Amino acid sequence: MSKLTVLFALFFTCAVFAQDEKNPETLAPGSKAIDFELKGVDNKMHTLASFDDAKVLVLLFSAPHCPTAQAYEDRLIKIQDEYKNKGVQIVMINPNNVDAVCLEERGYTDLGDSFEDMQIRAKDKGYNFPFLDDGETQETTIKYGPVTTPHAYVFDEDRILRYVGRIDDSEQIGTAKQHDLRNAIDAVLTGKEVEPKQTKVFGCSIKWKWKNEWKEKLDKEWAEKEAPLEELTVSNLKELMKNDSEKLRVINVWATWCGPCVAEFSELVDTYRMYMGRDFEMYTISTDKLENRDKVKEFLQEKDAAIDNNFIFGSENKYDLIESLDPKWQGQIPYTVIVEPGGKIVWRNSGGLDFLEFRRAIVGHERIGRYF
Repeated sequence: MSKLTVLFALFFTCAVFAQDEKNPETLAPGSKAIDFELKGVDNKMHTLASFDDAKVLVLLFSAPHCPTAQAYEDRLIKIQDEYKNKGVQIVMINPNNVDAVCLEERGYTDLGDSFEDMQIRAKDKGYNFPFLDDGETQETTIKYGPVTTPHAYVFDEDRILRYVGRIDDSEQIGTAKQHDLRNAIDAVLTGKEVEPKQTKVFGCSIKWKWKNEWKEKLDKEWAEKEAPLEELTVSNLKELMKNDSEKLRVINVWATWCGPCVAEFSELVDTYRMYMGRDFEMYTISTDKLENRDKVKEFLQEKDAAIDNNFIFGSENKYDLIESLDPKWQGQIPYTVIVEPGGKIVWRNSGGLDFLEFRRAIVGHERIGRYF
């Protein structure tokens, strides 16, 4: 065999591998479980052998940011609790690469898909099962081939895949009629055939690390937008606080000379991008002097603050601003309020924002919500 033939064969093999890696097939029923070594939110490494004691092993690919995944969290916790004494072990795996998750895809959550976000979600929800991270390399995800979050795989005691597919037939809480995951677990525990062995799934697509072009495109387009700036009068502000819209309204008061304001502004913009596709709007009000309007405009442009409603307060009397915006406000900045339709202030914060708390207040409001 010539060197050219060998090189061609090697190139062809590598090309096919690369193509298969980027188009992974879902592991088929009857297949043997594939080993893995992944870090859990407990900061320990876990392998397939870590769960040898389980009679039934459920690998569940899921992610913190996905609204469908969030809708199933309580159901999964309940399943693990009800079946733990029967030898059933659920293991959740986050398949998503953080660099492929757009801010605009996080409109139903307070978190992204980083390891730190995983730890927060697991603690907040009280996960009673391990939560493992495969987002950096995605090697395990490629081998198992989930197509959405969530996507369930049920293995028997010999670690043969008996069922792969959905958890049940409705992501809407309390409306499911076909409980596929429970049925599969029950069948395996009683030695029966699982029917059906595979179902279609519904949820957020897997965020593959090689499919980050959409995020890059959105970030680039956002950075190229102009950051608007208009003057706000006292009468305008009073109308603003009435919130005659159907949207949840955030109002942030800041200044270019305020250190905490400047430090948090980029995350404030990120928060706007997260929820701008929902029933949500954000207003920023600069308390800089009108003569410094160009400086404010330049700052907003540097921060990619293409928020629809950026204002500079048009009066030297800042006490008019304080009384018109929120009588409970003592005057310190930054100051942030959330105003629901009808004008009621439902959340307020003095000083620098805790963005986890802030985003929870937004997504926790009935006008927004975590689910479809």
